[in-house]
Amino acid sequence: MNRKFSALDLVRGAESIPSSAGQAPLAKDATSIAVLLLPAFNALATMAFLDPFRAANYLTGSTLYDWDMVSLAGDALSASNGLEVASTRTLQEADAPYDYVIVSASWAPEAYRDRRLFDWLKQHARRGAALGAIDTGAFVLAFAGLLAGRRATVHYEHIAACRELFPELEITEDLFVIDDERLTCCGGTASSDLALEMIRRRFGLDLANAAARYIFHDRLRAGSEGQDSAIHEPAGYAMPETLRRAIAVMERTLEAPLPLAAIAKRASISQRQLERLFKAHTGVTAVQYYLEVRLDRARSILMQTDLSILEVAVACGFSSREYFARTYRQRFGLAPSQDKLEGRVPFQFRSFPSPNRQVQPGRRTKPTRR
Repeated sequence: MNRKFSALDLVRGAESIPSSAGQAPLAKDATSIAVLLLPAFNALATMAFLDPFRAANYLTGSTLYDWDMVSLAGDALSASNGLEVASTRTLQEADAPYDYVIVSASWAPEAYRDRRLFDWLKQHARRGAALGAIDTGAFVLAFAGLLAGRRATVHYEHIAACRELFPELEITEDLFVIDDERLTCCGGTASSDLALEMIRRRFGLDLANAAARYIFHDRLRAGSEGQDSAIHEPAGYAMPETLRRAIAVMERTLEAPLPLAAIAKRASISQRQLERLFKAHTGVTAVQYYLEVRLDRARSILMQTDLSILEVAVACGFSSREYFARTYRQRFGLAPSQDKLEGRVPFQFRSFPSPNRQVQPGRRTKPTRR
């Protein structure tokens, strides 16, 4: 029982060591984790991932987990919120075998298609490390060819871009995905859920529960829970179920838009009733809402990939580049070519209501997540 576990054992939970909170589990060696921070990484997601391990160490009085913070250059590194990590290891310094190597990224993950980085990740994979990713870190693993044939997830704002770039992968909207020795997480507080699941698989439910309670994480969420809670998406719990179903149909058919009559049929409602519901709950017609969802998805892909404007337009159901450019300018106030040239800025994915529309009193709007 008192043996070193392989990385695959750790993620599969092939064996777990019985323990109870407050009593040190029987573990000879600490589980080692390298967290690779890319510039402008998401601080919340990264710290939410690490803190359950700190809590597990504290609660058991034993070093069950240890971790190194790694960066490409080994310098001080700033997160997207300005928080600075003063000291990190270089890729060369982080050469010891690790049980887990986790890539923490946020904006512009495609900017880090770095051969040295890819070689470093592949080296650790060959040594038996489980590879993981937080927020948009899955892009880096995919660019390196390390997610081939896997299920994975990314932050919901980047799902469309990830699916366009990597059609061979199964990109889900789950909070986190553990596919053998590959772990991916959408980020935010879901990073704690991933860490707690790793603790549960390694040391059992008692310690996972105790660590969750210690960091005031109210429950252990399954990875299969979706990122879009029905309470908050897309316009709050006050939205009728029929309207929510219609919007879900719209969001699944952006590349080949359906006639409104077909959407109404799938939502089990008449077209006239559907129009009334859209007007009452969103302030715009169903056709306009559908168009805005497609434009928001287009902006997401445009900002996060190197796809051409025409490719983005086609991916979002626009057969005419001119019509796409005109409606894009109307919604966002600038041409798609200018938007792409000036670089990405944080924006509200599937934003609601539109920037040019006055919010009516009492209407629920989608909360900002980033």
